[in-house]
Amino acid sequence: MPKTIKDFTDPTGKPNWCPGCGNFGIETALKQAMVNLDLDPNNVCLVSGIGCGANSPYWFSTYGLITLHGRPIPVATGVKLGNHELNVITWSGDGDAYGIGMGHFIHGMRRNANLVYIVGDNTVYGLTKGQASPTAKKGTITPSTPFGTPDPGINPLALALSVDCSFVARGYAGDLPHLTKLLEEAIKHKGFSFVDILQPCVTYAKAQSYDFYQDKTYNLAEFGHDVTKKDAALKKAFENGKKFPIGIFYKKDREVYEDTQPQFAEGPLAHQDISNVDILPLFEQYSF
Repeated sequence: MPKTIKDFTDPTGKPNWCPGCGNFGIETALKQAMVNLDLDPNNVCLVSGIGCGANSPYWFSTYGLITLHGRPIPVATGVKLGNHELNVITWSGDGDAYGIGMGHFIHGMRRNANLVYIVGDNTVYGLTKGQASPTAKKGTITPSTPFGTPDPGINPLALALSVDCSFVARGYAGDLPHLTKLLEEAIKHKGFSFVDILQPCVTYAKAQSYDFYQDKTYNLAEFGHDVTKKDAALKKAFENGKKFPIGIFYKKDREVYEDTQPQFAEGPLAHQDISNVDILPLFEQYSF
């Protein structure tokens, strides 16, 4: 029988997000993308860090790991290296990904780990009462910056392009058909697929509402954007403020991380026979 969203939904509970949270759109689009691609839930591992969206593995019937704040990428990379037949999908928020997780974000793209990295970008730390995140614009007033944040917001797309990320895209949580298709393309891509998602936080970032993004987002594909041109992608990445382009900014073929490792020549590590492996000599050699 054809799969449905129910096949990817854990029946034991419901998301505890605020009503209207952009995470609902991301969750639905991701599950629908899995349905459209006819993925096997037993062949998907969803890895997250800490944050509102990071609770997502609870609501999926796939394998799941909730890791440390800012650390989902190294864990997801380890999962992929352990069994590179798995579809490994990582879900972070902008605080998780671009704050404490910035180093892992950059190095994951640099080495082209073969996984999907979804970042719900709502400009605040929603789980901890709305402090300014690294993507908040300079002057943004939040509980942690009552006089306005003194720091300029980072540009995740430009950062990704600067380290030659092999798939760079932006979606919008309020446009489910477009976001679903975008996530399908990210999952199909062989390499590090980065998707930054404009996500309204209805509780703590009321200025960036659905109405705000609905009027300001436009589809790159409808304007003839060439995803093979990095200079064009960079120009679009800096097009913030009046309009927010969504879609695939840049895409290229690169050697993926597991293909550089000779240990995988005989297949995934998870399937290799280790019954004849004796590590006792190592202990004897290096024990004091």
